[in-house]
Amino acid sequence: MAGRVLDLLLPPDCPACHQPVDRAGLLCPDCFSSMRFIADPCCARCGQPFAASAPGGAGRVCAPCLDTPPPWRSGRAALSYDEWSRPLILRLKYADRTDLAPLLARHMVRAGRDLLGEADLLVPVPLHRGRLFRRRYNQAGLLAAAIGRIAHLPVLPDALVRVRKTPALARLGAGARQEIVRGAIAARPSRRDRLAGRRIVLIDDVMTTGATLGACARAVLAAGAASVDVLVAARAPDPARVDANGWRASVG
Repeated sequence: MAGRVLDLLLPPDCPACHQPVDRAGLLCPDCFSSMRFIADPCCARCGQPFAASAPGGAGRVCAPCLDTPPPWRSGRAALSYDEWSRPLILRLKYADRTDLAPLLARHMVRAGRDLLGEADLLVPVPLHRGRLFRRRYNQAGLLAAAIGRIAHLPVLPDALVRVRKTPALARLGAGARQEIVRGAIAARPSRRDRLAGRRIVLIDDVMTTGATLGACARAVLAAGAASVDVLVAARAPDPARVDANGWRASVG
């Protein structure tokens, strides 16, 4: 009843374009149809969509993941990180639009249904305490909490900790990112027993090269986790995976 009264006072609108919608937290039909949702065929390890409609390759894995396998088992993303999904994620991340977390979480649950069906525990990628103080919330933690409510899975928001501050990675390549995050993330000592023997799904907003998620995966595996998968809201095209013609590398 309270929700219906609020909708009368403040009619719900599309979080992307602000057109009227039937219910808060929904995209309008035009914005929904513009979103690039990732479905098969995509890489089973990193979630990158394949350019080819019927890719080959062992285990449906892209060439970069075959050459340098990530430390996690499987990975999925709900959306391609592009001109449509980017504003939603940046508003969640930097503009206090915490109401966007449930919207993105619903699509993440759809994309990661198989991963979540085998999971014991959800763990968000952590923020350094200085960045968390300035932002006041961890967007990965909000996504994990919303996914946990939908999928009925426990969340351990403080399982991991950034033991040192790292600079922004947005303009850096894969090698530089790997070096910067090496040793920067660890399992919190008081939470290691909660991770041991568990099937963990790491949650984050965007994956580009996977360097940060890789550091998190190594940390939970070092704490004794039985397995690690990753689930993100959006998959950005790694520059190393795009050739001169703009086509994504498909498979090895």
